[in-house]
Amino acid sequence: MSLHLISHTLCPYVQRAAISLAEKEVRFERTYIDLANKPDWFLAVSPLGKTPVLLEGKVPIFESVAILEYLEETQPNPLHPRDALERARHRAWMEFGSTVLNDIAGFYSASDSSGFNAKIAVLREKFKRLEAELETGPYFAGDRFSLVDVVFGPVFRYFDVFEEIGAFGILTELPRVNIWRQALANRGSIKTAVGDDYPSLLRAFLCRRNAHLSTLMRTK
Repeated sequence: MSLHLISHTLCPYVQRAAISLAEKEVRFERTYIDLANKPDWFLAVSPLGKTPVLLEGKVPIFESVAILEYLEETQPNPLHPRDALERARHRAWMEFGSTVLNDIAGFYSASDSSGFNAKIAVLREKFKRLEAELETGPYFAGDRFSLVDVVFGPVFRYFDVFEEIGAFGILTELPRVNIWRQALANRGSIKTAVGDDYPSLLRAFLCRRNAHLSTLMRTK
């Protein structure tokens, strides 16, 4: 076994790598680290001090997109489309997914109701844009699971916990988005990308943020 995924329990970018490896049916070793107390060996292989890192033997590959592309080039069961133009389109929507993750971080980190509501509006607009892009489903590219789905699986997972805290209306009245969300939630590779304790760990993380969302959690 030469592939070794260095992980953090809550990192959505780690989940991308784990989902891709599962879809490709590739065996790999997985080690979790504490990003608040990074070991020296991890800093030696992660120039940015972030997860994920995929070790191919002793060679580290860092940044999730680089990892996904490497797995596409070296492992079976391709997840990118064959057509070059469609492949470029998918890469663009993967980047869109990364911006959604940034907005999610802004949502749970907002210090007051004004910033919080502004992030709700931003996220709502982005998912409305996705609603317009989606067609027959259940996945981004119809019945074919792709790397865009790999990117959005961890995105939608956040909302399972957010919706236990409050009704923020980010995904309401978006039928195509919600069909896609459910299809991803039911996918085996996405289910197993995190541990059973993920929801409780995420709730604890959100509560510690001392942000507006944390306040809402404590008042429930």
